[in-house]
Amino acid sequence: MITATALSRAEMRPPADVEELRTYLQAALEVEHLTIPVYMTGMYSIVPGTNQPAYFTIRSVVLEEMLHMTLAANLLNAVGGEPSVDFPEFVAGYPAHLPFSDPSLPLIPLRHFSRTALETFMLIERPRSFVPDPGEETTGWTSIGQFYDAIRQGLITLEGRQREEHAADPTRPATIFTGPPARQIGPEDFYNSGGEAFPVTDLKSALLAVETISDQGEGVEDTIWTSDDTLFGEERQVAHYFRFKEIRAGRRYGGHDLPRTEPSGPLLDVTWDDAYPIDPEATVDDYPEGTAVRQHADAFNHRYADLLTLLQYAVAGRPGRMREAVPVMLELRDLAQRLYRNPHPDPDKAAQGLHASPTFELLTEHFTQARARVAPSAPESALDGGVDRTG
Repeated sequence: MITATALSRAEMRPPADVEELRTYLQAALEVEHLTIPVYMTGMYSIVPGTNQPAYFTIRSVVLEEMLHMTLAANLLNAVGGEPSVDFPEFVAGYPAHLPFSDPSLPLIPLRHFSRTALETFMLIERPRSFVPDPGEETTGWTSIGQFYDAIRQGLITLEGRQREEHAADPTRPATIFTGPPARQIGPEDFYNSGGEAFPVTDLKSALLAVETISDQGEGVEDTIWTSDDTLFGEERQVAHYFRFKEIRAGRRYGGHDLPRTEPSGPLLDVTWDDAYPIDPEATVDDYPEGTAVRQHADAFNHRYADLLTLLQYAVAGRPGRMREAVPVMLELRDLAQRLYRNPHPDPDKAAQGLHASPTFELLTEHFTQARARVAPSAPESALDGGVDRTG
């Protein structure tokens, strides 16, 4: 099983063959997921009823990161891989290293809503044009866009090679896109995707998936804008990096602002004190057994395992289960806020003004119990080939 740890020091180059392409795409799943607890922590730590523009901006990014996970899974399924999201190592221990990234990038922590948290968000999403091109000695990407560009190049090269091999030997497959169509997640399966969740069946749709992921994160063609308006007929909006910069700056972008300029549009009301400060390195062991805080922390981790287990069923041939994921996120919000309302159980940390918080620590037992809770009525083997996911 591929894990983020195994991929953390890869050479920055396109995948050399289809098997390595599958490795890259599993890493893409891990990259997209690693951001979700980070952004959730910033969003859920906002005091309810305050910072509403910031809250809904971060929420929009979280939903699009789930979309990116979906598209990465569609890509992996399309080339005959098997996406895997329901195992303990998939949930990085925070602070975490982004898979395939260069060692020069700092570890990514869980932080409450703050200027520092927004700087971390912007580091994750920074555009390719803001960082040097990877050189021959580079041991990883410094922008997620660089990583997806390597995947894009690999898709084009490997599909071209496969077609040439088929022309020379018609018994060989004519394409690298040999995965079962039943594993593809479409717009009918994804909550309010605006058509952005779509099946990947060939090179054209694969490149569109990569473009969608990259443009929503960093902007299209060195602008602040996504390509959603041209690709999906949606209202034009700024990319993730620039949405976060708006919050950090306390001002919206104007229609003619550029990537390297500060936002010049309307003021954005941000109150940094309206957030629950947390210990970014908190663990469940910090919360004494039998206390309400420990119960809430355990409940959050179990429900998060339910979320990933639903996603696993969705990417393994039951795409309709994706629709169950967004309501679970609302439950996670409520569970998180039960924690944030409590001072940290450690008196010294409570004296510093710190509060309890979700820890996103998932063990094999969490997934074992989650499969029992959210198991479909029909045997899993009926649709996904009987893959053993018992831990």
